[in-house]
Amino acid sequence: MQSAASHPMPPSEQARWFAQEVQPHEPALRAYLQARFPTLAEHDDLVQETYSRLLRAQATGGVRYPKAFLFTAARNAAFDLFRRRRARPTEAVTELVALTVLEERPEVGEQLDQSYELEVLADAVRALPERCRQVIMLRYLDDLSYKEIAVQLEISVETVKVHMAKGMRRCAAYFAERGLLEVALPPAGKASP
Repeated sequence: MQSAASHPMPPSEQARWFAQEVQPHEPALRAYLQARFPTLAEHDDLVQETYSRLLRAQATGGVRYPKAFLFTAARNAAFDLFRRRRARPTEAVTELVALTVLEERPEVGEQLDQSYELEVLADAVRALPERCRQVIMLRYLDDLSYKEIAVQLEISVETVKVHMAKGMRRCAAYFAERGLLEVALPPAGKASP
């Protein structure tokens, strides 16, 4: 089977894909950028940068969830812009304190971000080896201690710790592969402080 990187999408196919899968989300993307980054005046530039990132990713291997990728790429592009300016996104928020909050529920873009991240987390946990998955789920869903997990699974506490570390590393790598984690991961076998 040939990869998308070795056979890029023909221009007409790419235009069709963009028109059907990406462009319908532009109004929501603009609303998300305005709500999440109100101090930025460059929303048009961010949208274009987001499209550029999306098309590059599509050309090099495909984008499985265009809508989710779009919002994540837009958020990352905005953060990159703040970094380049050496400004913090919260600096101008102090000027907005006097404004009345109309709604406290998350905006559409933020809900999509959260929904996508939960979906990716669920996929990451499903992709774990059986024992790692059991340990992670008992720890985070059932809130069991390492000792309680060891008793329930009839393994040692040290084995629980090994499975936790392995599971966390694999989940972090899964997130990093999808652009949702921007930290350097320690090599396997090396504990982080």
